[in-house]
Amino acid sequence: MPHESAVYTHGHHESVLRSHTWRTAANSAAYLVGALKPHMEILDIGCGPGTITADLAALVPQGRVTGLERAPEVLERARATVEERGLANVRFVTGDVHALDFPDASFCVTHAHQVLQHVGDPVQALREMRRVTKPGGMVAVRDADYAAMTWYPAVEGLDGWLDLYHRVARANGGEPDAGRRLRAWAREAGFADASITSTATAWCYAAPEERAWWSGLWADRTVASSYARLAVDGGHATEDELHRIAAAWREWGAREDGWFGVLHGEVLCRV
Repeated sequence: MPHESAVYTHGHHESVLRSHTWRTAANSAAYLVGALKPHMEILDIGCGPGTITADLAALVPQGRVTGLERAPEVLERARATVEERGLANVRFVTGDVHALDFPDASFCVTHAHQVLQHVGDPVQALREMRRVTKPGGMVAVRDADYAAMTWYPAVEGLDGWLDLYHRVARANGGEPDAGRRLRAWAREAGFADASITSTATAWCYAAPEERAWWSGLWADRTVASSYARLAVDGGHATEDELHRIAAAWREWGAREDGWFGVLHGEVLCRV
């Protein structure tokens, strides 16, 4: 069975975790929440620092959530998250979504948020998610679509950021416009068309504190994260170019009329 061939573009720099720890079931998995039952067993793939994982666990108090992450170093943060919330129905493991180390039909729900854009074979990942989900259960996937991101006002340099991100992510083996492809990938993975519910939701950053947070984390990520190193080492940008893009992010964040929308595709697939 194939294993991960892609490189995770963002890494786990503080600027990345600043974004990941903001995520909740309410702002990142609302399309799934209404379908959960208290007894369910859930697999949360790519759990990162565990904030969505913890929310899911609170929604299934008679069940259990398994958080799976490829990078073991971030699981210390995830364990601290669930300990702080007093949740006893969560466990964390390391693993690869392309070859899940679980028996067939192990979970009621298999969930992945912003994971498939970073993997080498998203169709194989979905096949594995389907395999470990019980008949009658659900595979739930939500992913961003970078080409659909939009902002106002235009700031010189931000178009360059989007083009650069596409080039770096694809050179690493990922697909940054994953959101629009989820339904097609699910069908290729063996889900019947009638079993797939497709939706889309968005994050929006417009209030002053939202603009400051979003622009600041992307400015920092552009010059200090694994993404910055991969951009330079791969010949996609120079250090000076990265600093100009970071300055453009901060300029946008300071605009009183600034607005940024992040579109996500979602699929809820019945097994």
